[in-house]
Amino acid sequence: MIEAMKRGIDMPKLVIKNLHVKVEEKEILKGVDLEIDANERHALMGPNGNGKSTLLAAIMGNPKFTVTEGAVTYDGKDVLTMPVDERSRLGIFLGMQYPSEVPGVTNSDFLRTAMNARSEKPISLFKFIKEMDRAIKELHMKPDLAHRFLNDGFSGGEKKRNEIVQMMLLKPTLAMLDEIDSGLDVDALRIVADAIDQCQKETDMGMIIVSHYARFLDYLKPTHAHVLVDGRIVVSGGTELIDRIDREGYDWIEQEYHVKAHHEKEKERPISLGSCGAKRSR
Repeated sequence: MIEAMKRGIDMPKLVIKNLHVKVEEKEILKGVDLEIDANERHALMGPNGNGKSTLLAAIMGNPKFTVTEGAVTYDGKDVLTMPVDERSRLGIFLGMQYPSEVPGVTNSDFLRTAMNARSEKPISLFKFIKEMDRAIKELHMKPDLAHRFLNDGFSGGEKKRNEIVQMMLLKPTLAMLDEIDSGLDVDALRIVADAIDQCQKETDMGMIIVSHYARFLDYLKPTHAHVLVDGRIVVSGGTELIDRIDREGYDWIEQEYHVKAHHEKEKERPISLGSCGAKRSR
């Protein structure tokens, strides 16, 4: 961001005001206020089922989530009026908690198409191969990644690292990472954290990081931390907040701030997009 300021470039800012979001008839977010500048790293914490993933999905434009009140602007533009592809071209990226499997579409075809959709002119094949090879090496993934179908047959850890490959190639100005660390072993946590760190240094992107793991957040060193309980951000701070939650959990927040956390049941496993025409068994 310092280099951008020297060049006289205004860096985009995410501003969320009084955001209310519901799923079907249930209100999940009940008035979220948050601002994120370029080159900042905001850790978003809280018990499962209290609105963290809902916030990211609503910003990205998932049609399952209905905004009933409030505003979201990015780079001064009204995000909530945009379709998902326009939000992506604006520079917003979502690293998903449960990446979908897309049989029949290779990683290289998917990524090159996505990159071209965000560029004024198509990326050359040489440059694309060079950038993808670099990302694959940094994430310590298998060399045949480009030719594999998107997430099809991937392990949980491979899917998460593949999300970071996508982030590195798309170079967003705002990256939202939804439990990107789940499913990663200790070595992979460090590899992914290093790749995220390097990507931010190259792009000055702002970040929202949803995580329950203090080790991962320690690697990333967030500049801000927020705890979301019952659809609201009830307390914000810095690394000291992360450290206290790691030691004491969330009970003290419920007591000190007079809030009651929701405790969700086990989540359903996502299905492959290749099976989207079939009904799920219950």
